[in-house]
Amino acid sequence: MTGRLFIFGLGFTGLRFARAMQLNGWHVAGSVSSQQKADKMRDLRIAAEVFDGTGWTDALEAALKGSTHILSTIPPLQDGNPITDPVLRFWTPKAKDWMGYLSTTGVYGDHQGGWVDETTPVGGGTNAAREAADTAWRAAGEAIIFRLPGIYGPGRSTLDRAESGRLSRIDKPGHVFSRIHVDDIVQTLIASIGKPDPGAIYNVADDVPAPAHEVETYACELLGITPAPLRKIEEAGLSKRALEFYSQVRRVKNEKIKETLGISLLYPTYREGLRGCLAARHVSA
Repeated sequence: MTGRLFIFGLGFTGLRFARAMQLNGWHVAGSVSSQQKADKMRDLRIAAEVFDGTGWTDALEAALKGSTHILSTIPPLQDGNPITDPVLRFWTPKAKDWMGYLSTTGVYGDHQGGWVDETTPVGGGTNAAREAADTAWRAAGEAIIFRLPGIYGPGRSTLDRAESGRLSRIDKPGHVFSRIHVDDIVQTLIASIGKPDPGAIYNVADDVPAPAHEVETYACELLGITPAPLRKIEEAGLSKRALEFYSQVRRVKNEKIKETLGISLLYPTYREGLRGCLAARHVSA
């Protein structure tokens, strides 16, 4: 099966998905936030329109009308507008063969280390704009919602932070978080296209939630460098955003993508994922 795919937000995940679909013979178009980025996309044979969330163009409208499949990866704006999602401010989702929206597992809020699944109510998190955008896309009725935890992959992982000296190495007993490799997001999106279910919600996470410092230690082991010492969270001088991250603890269940979409994770834990990121460096070298 092939079609015409439009991706709002050709960033890290959106571009990875776009390239995979191109390899499958699809026509791919999308949006970026600047003309410079649009020019780069055209070098990759991706027809790109500029959309920064503040205005709409006839070219965008035409591209959407000609698309059979649409994905939005763009996070919400936090500018006081009641409609936080930049796409939904200008466009009313219309019936397509498939429509997806990348949300976040952060909409579940804090569960003190307990497990959450797709039936867990939204609310209680630290990002009201994210919760509002997730709710708005669900209300649109046609979109399939993919809720993601921390995303990593080649060129954007704990390995890269370790090499740049940006690891925090925070010791907060009991704190764990879920994560997902970008290629497992891509395979889940492709599986959903093959089995569309408008209005469905999927958590896309790996099998083993783990403490950040455990992941950082393993990354340092792979690189052969000494990890920085653990610091107590009270002594780390963290930003407000980092403190919000450590204030919530939840474990994300992923059984639905396995049982409904037949997903077998390429990287079921951070160990396989980081080894994959390291191997990708040698392939591209």
